[in-house]
Amino acid sequence: MPPALHVKICGFTRIEDVEAAVSAGADMIGLNFVPGSSRRIDVTLARALADAARGRVEIVGVVADLDPPRIEELAREVGLDRVQLHGDELPEVIDTLGPRAFKALRIGSAEDVALAARYGGDLLLVDARVPGQKGGTGVRVDPALVVELARARRLLLAGGLGPDNVAEAVRVVRPWGVDVASGVESAPGVKDERKMRAFVHEARRAALEAAGAADGADDA
Repeated sequence: MPPALHVKICGFTRIEDVEAAVSAGADMIGLNFVPGSSRRIDVTLARALADAARGRVEIVGVVADLDPPRIEELAREVGLDRVQLHGDELPEVIDTLGPRAFKALRIGSAEDVALAARYGGDLLLVDARVPGQKGGTGVRVDPALVVELARARRLLLAGGLGPDNVAEAVRVVRPWGVDVASGVESAPGVKDERKMRAFVHEARRAALEAAGAADGADDA
């Protein structure tokens, strides 16, 4: 049995949406602390959302360009399992924070892909590069740029994914996991339960089909 594809749903602002995501089969939920984001929440709400999901999914805090001591403090205050660095952090920040931290890289060229080798950590998230924006743009990553990266390390694929296109992305890139925010929303920060269920179903179905095709090729 191949390992299951991991699904991260990001940008929660309501407890009922967290409950729906857990019920839909998500493995990770993302809580956004990035200034300027329409999904940004404060520590009090984040703690309530995290408490609603704790022990059932991994809780990921999304931050940008915070000092490591503040990131560690935030992780303690909310009870985060992982921290996603979504700014312009240097590789040394990952080394300082340890295994709970992972970098989100904006990919738009081969040069961006080469930068990935500088970052350690258990995971790497890739999102589309859009000038002036740190993520959550709804723009897709060019699969040709990241397919080899997905072979080399545990990759979370983000960027413009939704129920209608995640299966194709999974079949082509074969990532460790997929990440979605706007693709399962009815409004910024408001999740659509039907879309979340469809996203999880389509992503996992494609992963199983891709694994079966690979096994068949090996046996041929």
